[in-house]
Amino acid sequence: MTREISELVDIQTVNESSFKPELLHDIRFGTVFTDHMLVADFKNGQWQKPKIMPYGPLAYEPSAKVFHYGQAIFEGMKAFKDNVGNVFLFRPRKNFERMNKSAERLAMPLIPEEYFMEGIKQLVALDRQWIPEGEGASLYIRPVYIATDNEIAASPSQSYRFMVILSPAQAYYRGEVKVKFETRYSRACPGGTGYAKAAGNYAAQFMPTEKAKKEGYQQVIWTDAVTHELVEESGTMNVFFRINDTLLTAPVNDQILNGVTRDSIIQLAKDNRIPIEVRKITVDELVEAAKAGNLKEIFGSGTAATVLPIKGLGWKNEFYELQPPVDSYADRLKKMLMDIQYNRTADPYGWRVPVI
Repeated sequence: MTREISELVDIQTVNESSFKPELLHDIRFGTVFTDHMLVADFKNGQWQKPKIMPYGPLAYEPSAKVFHYGQAIFEGMKAFKDNVGNVFLFRPRKNFERMNKSAERLAMPLIPEEYFMEGIKQLVALDRQWIPEGEGASLYIRPVYIATDNEIAASPSQSYRFMVILSPAQAYYRGEVKVKFETRYSRACPGGTGYAKAAGNYAAQFMPTEKAKKEGYQQVIWTDAVTHELVEESGTMNVFFRINDTLLTAPVNDQILNGVTRDSIIQLAKDNRIPIEVRKITVDELVEAAKAGNLKEIFGSGTAATVLPIKGLGWKNEFYELQPPVDSYADRLKKMLMDIQYNRTADPYGWRVPVI
């Protein structure tokens, strides 16, 4: 059945939903998808009207530029359901702004704000029954944007497709997480695309991460590509360190993604009298703090993982295990963040955006 419910988006709904309540139990992240997706095409120099349509496969020719030159970017964000069934997005404008920053870096046309913001709201509202309830549960929202010209000349595409798909989610990581410093391979370099959510950034990190897993680690902590002395990110997350009572995180630059969760954690720490410094952090500084017993906590932050405590870190065939802190900054900050996301407390920042 096709109907138009607004001037912005045409909606074609599925004949019968594939939703079953049991699909929301024990979900492996990113493997279950909702009934519908949002699609908007850019062609002939302008954006076409967005559509919400049944989720399903797409047909592209082998010559589509996305397959050859990597003009592909994405975002990660979430919708949350409170205890009375209200649905909220968390800071979606930050994701919109970052997606267009990524698009600009990859010579892709900017996405209209209303397509992103209103299109996602309508899509989430339509598939709201897929949002699981309970602590740590959410609806993961994946905007993705690709080049679609059927041409293999090495130049920017002239046609593109912007899409949004939805996936019910529970906890991203389960069990202990250990990390090691990566000082041979690099995730990004100065002047590169590290600050953008470009698909190729993630492909390039798979091999070093798989090697680390064979050594008993779950992720790596990336160091700068020039000297391998400065800490950048941890796997697919921004990373925080607590030395004594001070929380540290690296400043964003060409190599480091400006995470929405990272930005939120920094704000919450400042407003709740947790000492925090955003500055350059060296591998040597952290190793010395670990040896002296002053490295109290490490945790990652990201949309999928929210706040993820890290058990310890590896460096030069040594593993420095952290003891559980008496007063965990990770636990405190995660609770503050999730209380806002799940509408359990006031939102002085305007981070919660109601969908319905």
